[in-house]
Formats: sequence, C-alpha cells, structure tokens
Amino acid sequence: MERRNFIHDGLTLSYLDQGGAGVPIIALHAYWMEAGTYADLAEALAPEWRVVALDQRGHGHSDHAKDMSWDAFIGDLAAFLDHLGVDKPAILLGNSLGGTVAFRYAARNLEKVRVMVIEESPAEEDSDLGFMRAWAGTYQSREALAAKIGERLAWSVEPSFRQTPEGWILAFSPNALADAQAGLNGNFWDDWMATDCPVLVVRGTDSRAVDGAILESMATRRPNTRLVSFAAGHVVHHDEPEAFATAVRAFLVGEAPFIFQDGMTIKSTHRQR
Repeated sequence: MERRNFIHDGLTLSYLDQGGAGVPIIALHAYWMEAGTYADLAEALAPEWRVVALDQRGHGHSDHAKDMSWDAFIGDLAAFLDHLGVDKPAILLGNSLGGTVAFRYAARNLEKVRVMVIEESPAEEDSDLGFMRAWAGTYQSREALAAKIGERLAWSVEPSFRQTPEGWILAFSPNALADAQAGLNGNFWDDWMATDCPVLVVRGTDSRAVDGAILESMATRRPNTRLVSFAAGHVVHHDEPEAFATAVRAFLVGEAPFIFQDGMTIKSTHRQR
C-alpha cells in the first residue's frame, strides 16, 4: 500500500492506498491503532476492491489534534472522501472507533453511503481508557515500551512504536487519547437507526472491549443488517484475517444465502482485547 497525505482542518492527515482499479473501500481503524492494520485485508480483497485506509487524527502518521471530538472525526471522513474524489456512494468499513465514525457519518450523509461493514463498534459507549496514561514517556528500548504496555495489548500498539534520538515513544499521545475518550462516550442509537443501507455487523465473541449483546441488538433492531460472529477478540480482522476477508467479500458481492451464520466459530488462536 502506498502512503499519501492531504490537508484538512489545518492538519496533515495520512493514509494508505492499495491502488488499482477496484471499487474503493474506505477503512477506518480502532482507537490507538493505524491504517496499516488493513494491509492484509487490502491484499485479500484486491483486485476487485481497492482498500484506502486513513490514519485518523491523533493516530499513526497523521498530526495530533486538540479537537478529538466526534464532529472532528466525522469531518475528517467527509474531507477524506472529497479528497479521494469518491463520486459514488461509498463503501465504509471500520473497527471500533472507526466503525462508529462510519455510521455516524452515514446518518448525516444518507445519500453518500452505499454499504457498511461495522466491526465491534457499539451504538452505546461508556469506556474509561485512563490506563493508557501509564504508557506515556520515552523508553530506552522497544522491548521496554512493549513490556510497559503488557503482552495482552502490545501487539495492537506496536505498529505505533517510533524510535527517536532520545528513545522509543508512541506515535499517539496516550494522555490525549485517554482525555478524549470521555467526550466520545455516549448513546448513538439514533444515528445507527437513521440509515437504511446494507450493513454487516462483525462481532468478536471473546472481545473484552464491547458488550456483545449491544451488537446483537444493533443487528436485530435495524433493518437490512446482518450479524456475523467470530471466535475472536475486539480486532476480528487481525485475529481471523482470512475468515474476515471472506465474510466481507461475500457480503459485498451479495452471495445468497450468506455463507456465515450468527455465532459461527472459526478458530481459537486469536488474541483478546
């Protein structure tokens, strides 16, 4: 995937583009992750689809920002679509934070979204990420930074490790993200129910980050919505990449009957988050 940049709201926002003539899929990562998380999915879906993944503000190679509100994230997505020149209703795919940005954008732009894949993104959020504050600082080695984060989460944070002359740091600000989360908590059911495009809701049955009952309710309450569950953690596309890609492909091409059943167990080799 090729790295590119654009300017919006006074920020340089970075993204990865699979390129090619495939139908664009706009991919949005989870909190503290970055665009590279979708590299394997991009390869799996090419050449029919062209995955374009944004480093959301405050993450990855994009600039840090004082404004980390929903309006800011949603505005970035709108600007991203304009920058890419997407002139047809978009395919949006997002994990956690990214999925919520996607469906909240769709609620405000009904005619601009064709279909969504929503991975572990609940319609109500009440999280406390204060534990992230302990990650702040400069570390003498990559191993020391990984040890500080801990084995359970280090795999998801390691792509954001950066080496500087002073030592190892994180690309994002743990304190800023912890502060911002309080403003990102809330009830988003109105936005979820405001759209009617086809949606695939993806659940990781072993996720520690999201109440699976909320995801199940999202699928049952909203028309034109499918739920597929995997024996995986919060980042299903990482834990079960092949099965996730197969599910996305099947959903996008409209295979009937859909090849996965709710609650289907794929593997048990995943990591939990």
